[in-house]
Amino acid sequence: MTDDIQRIVVIGGGQAGGHACKALRGEGFAGRLTVIADEPHDFYERPPLSKGVVTDDEPLPRLFPEDGQAALDIEWRRPRHAVAIDRDAREVVLDDGERLAYDRLLIATGSRPRMPVPEWAEIDNVMTLRTWDDASRLRKQLEQSRRIGIIGGGWIGLEVASSARKLGVEVDVFERAPALCGRSVGAEVAEAIRELHERNGVGLALERQDIRLDEQADGRVAISADGEAREPYDLVVVGVGVEINRELASEAGLEIGQGIVVDAAGRTSDPRIFAAGDVAQHPHLGLCLQSWAYAQNQACVVADAMLGKEAHYDEPAWLWSDQHGVNIQILGVPGRQVRCVERRDAQGTVFFYLDGEQRLAQMVAFDQPRAIKLGKRWLAAGRVLDPEALGDPEYNLMQLR
Repeated sequence: MTDDIQRIVVIGGGQAGGHACKALRGEGFAGRLTVIADEPHDFYERPPLSKGVVTDDEPLPRLFPEDGQAALDIEWRRPRHAVAIDRDAREVVLDDGERLAYDRLLIATGSRPRMPVPEWAEIDNVMTLRTWDDASRLRKQLEQSRRIGIIGGGWIGLEVASSARKLGVEVDVFERAPALCGRSVGAEVAEAIRELHERNGVGLALERQDIRLDEQADGRVAISADGEAREPYDLVVVGVGVEINRELASEAGLEIGQGIVVDAAGRTSDPRIFAAGDVAQHPHLGLCLQSWAYAQNQACVVADAMLGKEAHYDEPAWLWSDQHGVNIQILGVPGRQVRCVERRDAQGTVFFYLDGEQRLAQMVAFDQPRAIKLGKRWLAAGRVLDPEALGDPEYNLMQLR
């Protein structure tokens, strides 16, 4: 650790910011550690917000127990917003005018839900899901709803649909694309997800290009999709993706792509400024990943690099989703695959997407976590795989370790 690092400022109180702080203290940083957060809550995880928080009234899914949080010895600025980064003075300017000096700065500003029609945000019973407060509101709304509409057939929308059905609420999902989760999985997986939701009573309206919302006199919301009107809904949840919170970095003159451009150590175009989590563009994929694993693991690598240690992040994309009691894990990203091999057995189905050299490009497993662990090894090794063996449920995949 270099002696000139005595003040570290973290912009963002989410999972990436929390794990970075824990890693910094764990690596021996004893200086001033300040976190700027736009929520009043301690660090918490987002995945449970669309699941157990809604269906089982679970408490705030804290990243760390209270004593562990206190041991981090953080100087909080919350709820506060960073409005500018003065790179020459090495200071962060807050919305109340305070200026915080830093030796190293971590930007972990994450993302925000996208609202495709700004006017929808003005309708009382239309909402998005991103924060603990959003989840608390959704839980209360579902308790008094008979039927809800969901705009967007991606992961968040489908998890909300699953949670609502668990509570006995009628659900219709409206999606502009011809398939569910079509940007992140292949057609075969999208079809399996469609079948899963239809088996569990979710109404699906795909390829609906012109979606309109209209607030009714009784507070319910009518949805019209390509001219077809439905009975008004008690609640509408919009889940059509996110906007990356990259504006602060852009205005500071940092290099920007889909998110903040970083190297494998999480370093931006300014060597004293780092980025982690959703806002940090994956150093090898060139994408911003909304992934629990990326937010945690990449942030830990960045913490090492901030302290002057050799560090690099090279993990493949990995995310998971729980829907209707089925655990779906996705390893890798679509793009290079030319062949899909399906492996079906009593435990669940695994979809292997192979490139032209029979190497794994992406893998999606339904209730098969052990298969995903093997897939990570195959990706790391660039292993050539036998499609016939992959598709044979009698073949022991452990032989391909």
